Amino acid sequence: MTSVDTSALLSWFDRAGRPLPWRGPGVGAWEILLCEVMSQQTPVARVEPVWRAWLERWPGPAELAAAPAADVIRMWGKLGYPRRALRLQECALVVVDRHDGEVPTDVEALLALPGVGDYTARAVACFAHGQRVPVVDTNVRRVVARAVGGAAEAGPPSTRRDLAEVDALLPSGRERAVAFSVALMELGALVCTARVPRCDDCPLAPSCAWLAAGRPEWDGPRRRTQTFAGTDRQVRGLLLDVLRDGDGTADRDRLDAVWPDPVQRGRALDSLVADGLMVRTGDVYSLPG
Repeated sequence: MTSVDTSALLSWFDRAGRPLPWRGPGVGAWEILLCEVMSQQTPVARVEPVWRAWLERWPGPAELAAAPAADVIRMWGKLGYPRRALRLQECALVVVDRHDGEVPTDVEALLALPGVGDYTARAVACFAHGQRVPVVDTNVRRVVARAVGGAAEAGPPSTRRDLAEVDALLPSGRERAVAFSVALMELGALVCTARVPRCDDCPLAPSCAWLAAGRPEWDGPRRRTQTFAGTDRQVRGLLLDVLRDGDGTADRDRLDAVWPDPVQRGRALDSLVADGLMVRTGDVYSLPG
C-alpha cells in the first residue's frame, strides 16, 4: 500500500491550516464533541458562530442538559437537521448522568452516547483525548482514494475498509498520529477538493497515485446530487421557523400558509412531531416544553 508523506503533510498544515477556534489550546472534549456534531453536513463558516453562542449560553453538558428543549431548538438556528440539537441535549444528559459530566475517552463509550456515530466517536477520541485512532470523513476518504488508490473518487463507503486503510497510514506515535489526522482532513477540505482539486498546491503531489496516473476520470458509480428546494427537509425547516421565530406556537391555519401542498405539508408536520421538534395539541403546534 502506498504511504503518505507525513512530514510534507504536517509542514503544509503548519503553514496553511485554518486557525479554527476548536483547534486552539485549552479546548475541552465537550467543546470538540459539540463542534463535530454541528459540523455534520454543514460548512464550518456556519458552524462557528452557533458553536460560540451555544458555549456562551451553555458552557458544558450540565447546563445544556438542564435547558428547555424549546431554547435548544431556537439556538440551533439555521444549521439544518435540527434533530441534531435535541440529540445533543440527550447526549449531554447521558454525559452528566453516566459519566459525571466528563466526555468519555474511548471509542466504544463514545459510540454509546446519543447522536454519536463512527466518525464523531473517533474524532473526539483523537482530537480531544489524543488517541491514535483513524478518523474518516468524506474529505479523508477522497484524499486516500486519490493519493493512495489512484482513483478520482472514493466510491461507496465501507466503515471497516475505510478505517483499516486510514489506520495503515497513521504514524506510530500518538501526537504525530493526531496531527496527521487533522492535517489529512484539512487537506481534503482546502486542497484535494471534490470538484476542483488544487494539485499544484498539494504537499502530497510528488507521491500521489492519482496524479501519477494522469488524473483519470472516475468510472465507478456516481453519487446522487442532493437537492433541497421542494424537499420535505425544506418544508420542515419552513414550518419550524414559524415557531422558532415567533412565540413558539402556531395554529394549523398559520402553518397551512407556509407551503401550498397539503400532503407534503402534513407529512412534514407529522415528522416534526415524531422527531420531538414540535408538540401538537388539537390544531395548535408548539415547540417542546
